[in-house]
Amino acid sequence: MITSPANRKVKLVRALGRKKERYAARAFVIEGVRLLEQALDARVLPSLVLHTPSIETDARARTLFERLHATTPEVYVVSEAILHEVTQTETPQGLVAVVPFVERPLPPQPQFVLILDALRDPGNAGTIFRSASAAGVDALFLAPGSADPYNPKVVRAAMGAHWSVPWRVAAWHHIVNAVAHIPRVYLADARGEVTYTRADWTRPVALIIGSEAHGASAPAQQIATARIRIPLRGGIESLNAAMAATLLLFEATRNIHA
Repeated sequence: MITSPANRKVKLVRALGRKKERYAARAFVIEGVRLLEQALDARVLPSLVLHTPSIETDARARTLFERLHATTPEVYVVSEAILHEVTQTETPQGLVAVVPFVERPLPPQPQFVLILDALRDPGNAGTIFRSASAAGVDALFLAPGSADPYNPKVVRAAMGAHWSVPWRVAAWHHIVNAVAHIPRVYLADARGEVTYTRADWTRPVALIIGSEAHGASAPAQQIATARIRIPLRGGIESLNAAMAATLLLFEATRNIHA
């Protein structure tokens, strides 16, 4: 059992909590049995796994370890104190794994595109990842100023969507090229001229979700063909970005399958 915080494997996992170290190693940390199962299902092999003895009593975890032992020799037991030290959650899930950066190809002409415009909040970004995957988005772009997709809070909130929806961190000129074939690029705006239920969601279509606090960036405004709004009551000025994105994504999906 690893009990020393000075152990090099423990130091590696702790270091990957910092963005600079993540990008230098091109690796990030995931927590819990469910996320590691999803990584393996996506044929992503961890380079290192640390877990507490207590998790070995869980049948699902034992099945996971059987899969791991066939592919990953670097599986180690650590004390509860060490796991607390390398995770950023109050109640760790008993397991952490180091996995490589995601490299999923984007479709050449995506039909359902989501663009995060300087969306800085990691919890919102992760939740939107999850909603985008569930709604069938086939290309997700994180424009400049958005949260780091490998931030631990993004990873936890996304619940495995990193491997199920194609995505890229991209400069605006790349995003412009990616949506050049799309006739309707909607910008979510509380003061938009089109109610979201009246928008034409026929594919191909793109949706831009920005920061509640700072509004749309200039590049987002330039490529938008229309602004769509969600009517609100009770004196509420705007919805949380993740809530708004989820509502709009599933409205787009409902229209396609209606």
